Amino acid sequence: MADRSLRGIRLGAQSLQSEDGVVFHDRAQHTYSCSTCGRDTVLTFAADAEVPDSWECRTCGAEALLRIGEGTATVDHSADKAARTHWDMLLERRTIPELEELLEERLAFVRARRGAGNEKLSA
Repeated sequence: MADRSLRGIRLGAQSLQSEDGVVFHDRAQHTYSCSTCGRDTVLTFAADAEVPDSWECRTCGAEALLRIGEGTATVDHSADKAARTHWDMLLERRTIPELEELLEERLAFVRARRGAGNEKLSA
């Protein structure tokens, strides 16, 4: 029985492949400066990659800008779309007077149901 048992390696063990003949791609490091907390983040990109002008700060989550020489890159936010809230979408379907009327109907329904529930408790 012991002659037929399979031998293996444990999970997470080192790979059986070697790095012989592997050519690593050229890399370049770029520094991003956070405008909120002032920390610098150094990121490594491929040398021929298009480097973004902004990156999320690892410390505070604010926008960090690519440092170019002594200054930083400028980011144009004019094309950014403002997020539509639930209220904005609701106002696309209903007017304020319609919403007030619906509110009054629901409040009357809730008040009537509460009043019916209180009468059952006292009986």
